[in-house]
Amino acid sequence: MRLTNWTDYSLRVLMYCAACAQREQPATIGEIAEAHGISRSHLTKIVMTLSGMGLLETTRGRGGGLRLLKPAQDIVLGDVVRQTETDFTLVECFDADHNSCRLDGHCRLKGALQQAMASYLQVLDGVTLADLVAPAAMPAGARASQRMRLVPGLPRLLSAQGESR
Repeated sequence: MRLTNWTDYSLRVLMYCAACAQREQPATIGEIAEAHGISRSHLTKIVMTLSGMGLLETTRGRGGGLRLLKPAQDIVLGDVVRQTETDFTLVECFDADHNSCRLDGHCRLKGALQQAMASYLQVLDGVTLADLVAPAAMPAGARASQRMRLVPGLPRLLSAQGESR
């Protein structure tokens, strides 16, 4: 299965906001658009949809921005994908109204693909937004003093002293 850009960008917005959860200033559409090279107007539509889904709080004006309405550990990836994807019809025979496949009812492809889709969504149901932005484990042998690298598309992490790393 391939996710639409809409779902991909929705997940990026949510991840960015989760990574910014501890910041004093909320994330902004402009900041996310620049970090990911995505159109501001397109992201605005996505943000409004995520807000309508009860995932984001949006505040307009100076000092405004985007914040998660729920803790990141309570946002399940499978739920987000189900709400943002518009078409789970992997093959024609999944759609009873438009199915003209002459093999329907005589082959096992439909059942195998339905099982694969269920497994795909089951895996996503076990992943939360917090899991996606959790710091990666340090490789064996790495020193604790090594600096964490900037992850493109996510905000810079702040050190305990409030400095950008």
